[in-house]
Amino acid sequence: MSKLPKTEPADDEEGAETVLRSKRKPFGWSTFIIAALVVISAALVWRRDGLDGVWTILSHDVSLFGEIMPRVLAGCLLGGLIAAVLPHDKVSKSLGPESGLKGLLIGTAFGAILPGGPFTAYPVASALLAVGADFGATIAMVVSWTLIGYGRAVAWEMPIMGADFTLWRIVISLPMPILAGALGRFVYVRVRHRFKL
Repeated sequence: MSKLPKTEPADDEEGAETVLRSKRKPFGWSTFIIAALVVISAALVWRRDGLDGVWTILSHDVSLFGEIMPRVLAGCLLGGLIAAVLPHDKVSKSLGPESGLKGLLIGTAFGAILPGGPFTAYPVASALLAVGADFGATIAMVVSWTLIGYGRAVAWEMPIMGADFTLWRIVISLPMPILAGALGRFVYVRVRHRFKL
């Protein structure tokens, strides 16, 4: 009986509130670590190449940032739109904690066919988590996108490494996303219960 509210229409409002509450802070511990590494690296470059070396790298990075930013924005927009469009109850049923092996297989298949680079994959994975997918299915999707993703296999691996190598690597990699998702689901549930998260 305690699980009934999850299927009621009010769940959409609760899901939206959960997404709003779980906004990531722009300056977390990872930002401070990266900032510290940037300062240390800049100091090392300044010591070796002087101020001109630092400015050369900085101007190149600003140019690279300008090229990458539209992709980042498009990927985040895609993730946000997917989170708004996908029905929470259907995603929970197909990819949620109770989906079992079916959810891991769906996550694996989705990751294998997902086009694009990390600017697409990670916002989509985040959107799936926001609308009811569990850690296991999402881990299966990300691992599948990383290991099996057809886009890189067709565009890069097959022309360079050959069809035999690519096909065997994909066949050998097929169980990995499912195993990673199952392990992720198992560990997450136990850690969550142990520490009451």
